[in-house]
Amino acid sequence: MPSLIGLSRFCRLRKIAKHRLVALSIIFASASASLAFIDTALAATDTTAIAAVEKLQVKGKAPKTGYERSLFSDGWGDIGSCDARNFILRRDLKSVTLRDSCKVDTGTLKDPYTGKIIRFKYGVGTSSAVQIDHVVALSDAWQKGAQQHSAAKRYAFYNDPLNLLAVDGPTNASKGDSDASAWLPPNKGYRCSYIARQVAVKLKYKIWVIEAEKAAMKRVLSACPSQKLPIR
Repeated sequence: MPSLIGLSRFCRLRKIAKHRLVALSIIFASASASLAFIDTALAATDTTAIAAVEKLQVKGKAPKTGYERSLFSDGWGDIGSCDARNFILRRDLKSVTLRDSCKVDTGTLKDPYTGKIIRFKYGVGTSSAVQIDHVVALSDAWQKGAQQHSAAKRYAFYNDPLNLLAVDGPTNASKGDSDASAWLPPNKGYRCSYIARQVAVKLKYKIWVIEAEKAAMKRVLSACPSQKLPIR
């Protein structure tokens, strides 16, 4: 039988080795994340939105059969210590005040879709004045590839800040699940940025476009050929 001293030394060495493996895993994960960010940033820097449109796959729209919002996410997910809705409100609103460490109580939005100024106030009957729009609508994504995605990928799509904007509530409702061929922001000065964000999201999540949608994207971006893809 091994001595008690031998067993103690063995356990100590195994514990050290385990800690080193954990540390190496963290280092490799951090390095991979950093490289992924660098690749994304370089792609956005080097590629114009109008050139990126050509990288989108063109196919017909699949049936909406089986679509449910909950297949993407059962409500807002968390980003850090906050939920995605309040994360975006804090990102997009100015002069923000908080109810607690996360929840936005008041703020001012210069609505990108209309250009108007909206004074946001948290509460029943007031919160809906500012909604969080999925720039690429969920059901549009569902009919153009997302129904083949894993639940984890759909969840990421739903809660990705790249695909989220704080906007005027009624205008968001008028957009519905339309793609670029059926709806564009009334604020013409924002259309290039809007389409560039749609292109970035569709490329990231491998969501295809229909012919009319691609034509609409190119028509908008032809007026701003130097428009770059957003990265967040």
